[in-house]
Amino acid sequence: MNQLWEDLRWRGLIYQVTEEDALVQLLEQPQSVYVGFDPTADSLHVGSLLGLMMLRRFQAAGHRPIVVLGGATGMIGDPSGKSEERNLLDPEVLEKNTAAMQEQMRRFLDFSSSPRGALLVNNYDWMKDFSFLSFLRDVGKHFPVNVMLAKDSVRSRLEKTDSGISYTEFSYMLLQAYDFVYLYDHYGCRIQLGGSDQWGNITAGIDLARRMRHVTLYGATWPLLVKADGGKMGKTESGTIWLSPHKTSPYLFYQYWYNVSDEDVGKCLRYLTELPREEIEALDEARREAPHLRDSQRRLAEWLTQLVHGPEGLAEAQRASRLLFGEEIAGVPEATVLEVFAHVPGSRIPRSRLGSLTLVEALVASGLANSRGEARRAIEQGGAYINNRRVTDIEKVIGPEDLLGSRCLVLRRGKKNYALVEFVNQETEDASCRDAPLPTAQS
Repeated sequence: MNQLWEDLRWRGLIYQVTEEDALVQLLEQPQSVYVGFDPTADSLHVGSLLGLMMLRRFQAAGHRPIVVLGGATGMIGDPSGKSEERNLLDPEVLEKNTAAMQEQMRRFLDFSSSPRGALLVNNYDWMKDFSFLSFLRDVGKHFPVNVMLAKDSVRSRLEKTDSGISYTEFSYMLLQAYDFVYLYDHYGCRIQLGGSDQWGNITAGIDLARRMRHVTLYGATWPLLVKADGGKMGKTESGTIWLSPHKTSPYLFYQYWYNVSDEDVGKCLRYLTELPREEIEALDEARREAPHLRDSQRRLAEWLTQLVHGPEGLAEAQRASRLLFGEEIAGVPEATVLEVFAHVPGSRIPRSRLGSLTLVEALVASGLANSRGEARRAIEQGGAYINNRRVTDIEKVIGPEDLLGSRCLVLRRGKKNYALVEFVNQETEDASCRDAPLPTAQS
């Protein structure tokens, strides 16, 4: 069997495939392979990783990836896997999103002019001048309605009596199907890949090409990236995990993968990394013998963070992760510090106390000490820290030079007891360092 295909099979990345033997034979020669992405946000997210990694694997094997951004289809919205119709996006928003996504994809794919250099195209470019009548005459007449009605993505919505499906979304399948025909005509592309929820759209494109061009095209899907409990991977209580560092910091991105469950991490290593089979199986064995060491999770987090955010982003994430274990905080961006200590107890102290508030008073106000005497003993015994820097001066007064950025600092007592202290202007009641409200400390 083709080496690429064998590796995909081992990793569990082949879910559905049309005419597998013929497709595998086709892959013995360089091919163009496409995956579509809807530009519904100004950043890719964890759900985009599988598609990007599949194209990356095919490119490494000598094939040419084609990234199709759905500038046209994004204006409509794919009904696949959706329980209700999505809001339509303005052309200006789509253009902005497309530009941002294209820049992120350069971390995954080689867009050079080499024979296997990736192409990035936007289906808006070939759909914008298509008149309604021309599309109905040239494309629509080849598309049996009974085939469309049989697709799961359409049938499930038609069965919903409260919402159903609009003609706009119903037409999505025709547009995506025509993408495949267009890519075949202009780039000789004969293979489309997608998530398992795209199976109906992929086979619709294959059927349309057969009717319009009398050719055989091929498709394959990968399994959806879901957790063992059925939840969607890449979602947290605070929202989506994005690939943009401006929307999800390298630290939070790293922490997400480091905290993946033992039940899910083996699958993630296979699906999302290029680690060789021997290393992944060794990590599986190490996880069975010593799960508490979290070697699999650490390797997954390191590999993905370096790919998405580069060596600098990985170094930033690793350093931020070490803050909870006592590494000095000086020099770390305030925003990163606030993310690291987002869930520790906190207190607010009037900004007017800066320059007069002693460390003893701050330890009591933050709840790290029950009394001034207890706070003094902690300092004398070397167990008091400001921004993870030990302070042994019992007379230490906290001043502006101790702040991380504008108004926050981190206190620590002992090895693991932290508090985030915020100095606020009582007159203006300015916003907190972080979104979560903090209890007001008594001065």
